[in-house]
Amino acid sequence: MTDRRPRIPRRPDVATLELVGGRERLVVGLHEADERWADTFLEHRRRILDALAPVQVGIEHIGSTSVPGLAAKPIIDILVTVDDITAEEDYLDALLAAGFELRVREPGHRLVRTPARDVHVHLFERDDPAVPEYLLFRDHLRSDPDDRALYERTKRALIARQWDDMNDYADAKTDVIVAIKARARARAARDADPDGGTQ
Repeated sequence: MTDRRPRIPRRPDVATLELVGGRERLVVGLHEADERWADTFLEHRRRILDALAPVQVGIEHIGSTSVPGLAAKPIIDILVTVDDITAEEDYLDALLAAGFELRVREPGHRLVRTPARDVHVHLFERDDPAVPEYLLFRDHLRSDPDDRALYERTKRALIARQWDDMNDYADAKTDVIVAIKARARARAARDADPDGGTQ
């Protein structure tokens, strides 16, 4: 039986954004889809599980490299869910000891990455609303060729520009991502109720 009691954080979460190393220019271009990205995810999934054992975590491959056929920056994004984001001693120390480096500490989210910056590990609490949003977007792009093509066109148009901050490039995709997720939610609603609620 699942425990439904509200989770009480061990301590208050951070209140501001800490960006270790400051702003970084976007210097990596798009690469054609590569089947090896899935293998790289599995390799780092095992590395994370080994580092965090016996802590129970969820691990998902997210981002463009998780979508077969989609061109992407060759950076593997991994979503890890933990019970309490404020309990950094349960996960952060172990990941740093395993060779990851802290990049972002902000409310509800931590980001560690490899020294080569080719794997980004995003940490959230299990019930954070960002988690299903990442999975909704990934799963929709995996199954909808039109929106997958739209997203790739958008990325190609944006990557051609110079970006002094990688976060600005990410922000520039927001409108397209919001529109795609709206279609994903509408499709999920139709799939859940194919008769449209009629008898």
